[in-house]
Amino acid sequence: MLKKMIAIMILIYAATLSNTHAAGLEIAVGGWYQKPSGTVGYKALSDTDLLDLEQDLKYEEETRIQGRVKIDMPLFFPNIYLVAAPAEFEATGRKSAAFNFGDQTFAANVDFYSKLKFDQYDIGLYYGLPFLRTATAGKFNIDLGLNVRLFDVEAQVRQGGIYEKHSGTAAIPQVYVAAQLTPIERLAIEGELRGISISGNTVYSAVGRARIKIFGPAFIAVGYRFDTVDIDESDVVADFDLQGPFAEVGLKF
Repeated sequence: MLKKMIAIMILIYAATLSNTHAAGLEIAVGGWYQKPSGTVGYKALSDTDLLDLEQDLKYEEETRIQGRVKIDMPLFFPNIYLVAAPAEFEATGRKSAAFNFGDQTFAANVDFYSKLKFDQYDIGLYYGLPFLRTATAGKFNIDLGLNVRLFDVEAQVRQGGIYEKHSGTAAIPQVYVAAQLTPIERLAIEGELRGISISGNTVYSAVGRARIKIFGPAFIAVGYRFDTVDIDESDVVADFDLQGPFAEVGLKF
């Protein structure tokens, strides 16, 4: 948890330093109620080696902190969007069939402990569509850009004296598309999509958010985030979703 808090604080600190040259700044921190589903495997030889997050690993919903920073840059510089969304699950599970995870074989119908850390960080550069905000009197805007999704993943399984652990990091480029509708001054409806599908691997996130200005630059927001990961790379096979509602508080200058 400490590392996650530090990562979010670094994002906020970086945005504060950039504010001297920025035309606008938005900072938000909140909690995301995460529901996992799907399968994951490491060095899987067959479908039996794929572990179901709900049925085999017994993972349940968890609430994790998340944070984001948007920096609107002046002139022709691209705007900047930084997001941190950590996730971590652990439980005692059981599988009716023996399975391989990494170089170890785990027995059937015997309890085992597992832990999955799946932290996601986004670095995005984007532009608003020219003149659209002006043409709609500030009520509607569309952003287009590029995003890099950084993954920090760690998975471990332990059954008695048998133990296997795998960790790694990856960076995946994505397309970024977002829209904002402001029907009244204090209310904004926002949607964001980050995604890519290439070489049989698919990774994308969809976010919907309602943001309400409460006083001055302060706001509260509620929304829903849906992430899907379908990859087969470097001996890791993962096909799972991470989704749920979130709430956040923030400042927008």
